[in-house]
Amino acid sequence: MSHRPTPRDESAPGTIAELAGRIESLNRQAVAGYTPVVEDILRSGSRDVAHIERTLDGLLDFCGYPPIVELYRSLCRHYWAIDPEATARYVEYYREVWDSEEKADVEGAW
Repeated sequence: MSHRPTPRDESAPGTIAELAGRIESLNRQAVAGYTPVVEDILRSGSRDVAHIERTLDGLLDFCGYPPIVELYRSLCRHYWAIDPEATARYVEYYREVWDSEEKADVEGAW
């Protein structure tokens, strides 16, 4: 039985390089979109828990990208003064998704 090649889905990336380029583009878009949101929360001293948590939830999806990690950490530092327990959960969410076991044991990064 011979295997016939299947037609390529034109919407799918053709190479790993193309996929990496798309991911990089999405990461840059996330930085552009989230930077003013985080800066506004920090500048205004916002205590709007729902807004802060929605922002952290959105940022978490992109925390494989160092500029987003910095935004996430900044917002966690701000949120700590408002709700330390919830902030600790967000730090743990980050560690579960993005940190290796070795890094999760390191204290003081936050």
